[in-house]
Amino acid sequence: MIDPPKSQDDYADRNLDCEAAMETMFQTMIEEMAAVGWNPQEIERAAFKLVWAHRRTRYENAKVEAELAIMRAIERARR
Repeated sequence: MIDPPKSQDDYADRNLDCEAAMETMFQTMIEEMAAVGWNPQEIERAAFKLVWAHRRTRYENAKVEAELAIMRAIERARR
């Protein structure tokens, strides 16, 4: 079970609450990976790469969405 934010609005400790909500699952994942033979450096490197790839994907998707919105607006203006 993952704890939700205390409020959907921004609040002072929202980032800390997000970390706390993620902590148990994250630690379990690390322990399970180590138990099957992955070393800490490999796990950390993979986690950083996954976070970077996730951020990059979100950024690229936002760019494409913005470009599509511009193209749609241009198309509507032509009509």
